[in-house]
Amino acid sequence: MSHVLAAVAWPYANGPRHIGHVSGFGVPSDVFSRFMRMSGHDVLMVSGTDEHGTPIQVQADAEGVTPRELADRYNRVIVEDLHGLGLSYDLFTRTTTRNHYAVVQELFTGLHENGYIIAKTTLGAKSPSTGRTLPDRYIEGTCPICGYTGARGDQCDNCGNQLDPEQLIDPRSKINGETPEFVETEHFFLDLPAFAEALGKWLDTRDDWRPNVLKFSRNLLEDLQPRAITRDLEWGVPIPLDDWRDRNDKRIYVWFDAVIGYLSASIEWARRSGEPDAWRKWWQDSDALGYYFMGKDNIVFHSVIWPGLLLGYSGEGDKGGKPGSLGALNLPTEVVSSEYLTMEGRKFSSSRKVVIYVRDFLERYDADALRYFIAAAGPESNDTDFTWAEFVRRNNDELVAGWGNLVNRCVSMAAKNFGAIPEPGELTDEDRAVLDTARAGFASVGALLGKHRQKAAIGEAMRVVAEANKYLSDQAPWKLKDEASKPRMGTILHVALQVISDCNTLLTPFLPHSAQKVHELLGGTGVHAPMPSIVEVEDLDGGPAYPVLTGDYTVGATWESVPIKTGISLAAPKPVFKKLDPSVIEEELERLGS
Repeated sequence: MSHVLAAVAWPYANGPRHIGHVSGFGVPSDVFSRFMRMSGHDVLMVSGTDEHGTPIQVQADAEGVTPRELADRYNRVIVEDLHGLGLSYDLFTRTTTRNHYAVVQELFTGLHENGYIIAKTTLGAKSPSTGRTLPDRYIEGTCPICGYTGARGDQCDNCGNQLDPEQLIDPRSKINGETPEFVETEHFFLDLPAFAEALGKWLDTRDDWRPNVLKFSRNLLEDLQPRAITRDLEWGVPIPLDDWRDRNDKRIYVWFDAVIGYLSASIEWARRSGEPDAWRKWWQDSDALGYYFMGKDNIVFHSVIWPGLLLGYSGEGDKGGKPGSLGALNLPTEVVSSEYLTMEGRKFSSSRKVVIYVRDFLERYDADALRYFIAAAGPESNDTDFTWAEFVRRNNDELVAGWGNLVNRCVSMAAKNFGAIPEPGELTDEDRAVLDTARAGFASVGALLGKHRQKAAIGEAMRVVAEANKYLSDQAPWKLKDEASKPRMGTILHVALQVISDCNTLLTPFLPHSAQKVHELLGGTGVHAPMPSIVEVEDLDGGPAYPVLTGDYTVGATWESVPIKTGISLAAPKPVFKKLDPSVIEEELERLGS
């Protein structure tokens, strides 16, 4: 058994999340975490809403509310949406807790004491009409490196390079189109070049990462520059240094405090569990594993900047130093990045209404239907297009006709003819072959899940389902109606139900809601696929209360074939999945304005 950290990217709390977001950070991390728990590992899955930064300040001003009120609203929306998807967080929290502030300030202090945070005078962008600071992401212009005309002030999404807004050619404000003024201001910078050698040596050991992630990360090391760690803004974590901590015009930059959330959430979880030091098993044990899940636009923060922070706090960069009061901290085992999900051939865009929010999706369709699409056809290693026609096809042909119909037919026949799971007689070669196929799935599907090849893994699981359907068609138990043939019918149905039970376990990480239903249709009791709960909690250090996602995941199925019990009563089943009328394709395209 290993301690496995599943560190999931923090959704920004300036609005509801759409299905493109959860295809990158949400569903893949949950599939992996569920599989690892079922395999006997001690998993800690943490994240929360990212709530600081000027974009939230700007939006709050526009709506006439405080930044905290805006963050409160969308924190709750996002918590409810992720709960609806069944994402099994041990703790989904937020960055506005006092615990988070304390951990962020501790890492800042440790890095500063080790010499990795330096003060510099730089240029800051301000709005000529309002005099307020413009956030980097609210400045657009032409990238000076690749010439892309839609580059942002912090990053070019075309070439992936990090930028500062004054580097842009023809910069303009996204808020009102005006040209920003650049004025001198003093800030603190993370000395990233001081980690280049240590990061290079570490990346050289990461030969099992996805090739695109590793190549991109190595390329970034060729031109590391000091990166601003504070900003001229009012909404964020105070700077924990004399003459700075009480200033209202300077705060720690949101990117710095958000990545530290993985650690602060782990510490909060430990404190809430009654074992305040329990987090150390995932962050300091040499055999602990840490997997970070995000979309490809976040690779740089997780493969270079966050490891740099960890190295610096642990005293392992060019300048040496000593670990801070929390001690030396583990670097990531793997950065698991997904590509982009597009929609009907277009980029997701809330402003252009090319979007479907998770909440709206779950009001009309089952959570497992979306989870299945993401796992089977999502942007694991290539940009992928979500189309309503493909969603309906996969739901109807694969979930309903392939898997759901197999369950329904076998349980119905067994319930009608035996009222229970029938006793098996002597097995034929065909019986043993399909049972062997199902049992072998635990090794083949498990190996793929362990390597983050979820698309291939669910394909392998559905191949076993297809073998079970073929077995049932070949054996045709519905033809064995006379008394002399009934024992053979019982054997076939017993074998089929055993294979269904095994297939259900193979599909549980992907389809936890329907897996619980199938478990119960097979006469099972208790929790098969544990689900998260929304719990209202008090801030541990006296701040405002807030909702978290958490759960008890020590219960449920294990990753193995478990013999079904003869004689367990069966009732006529209800369909596991809903068949969708093809007319929903036109309805959804009309909503998109297509």
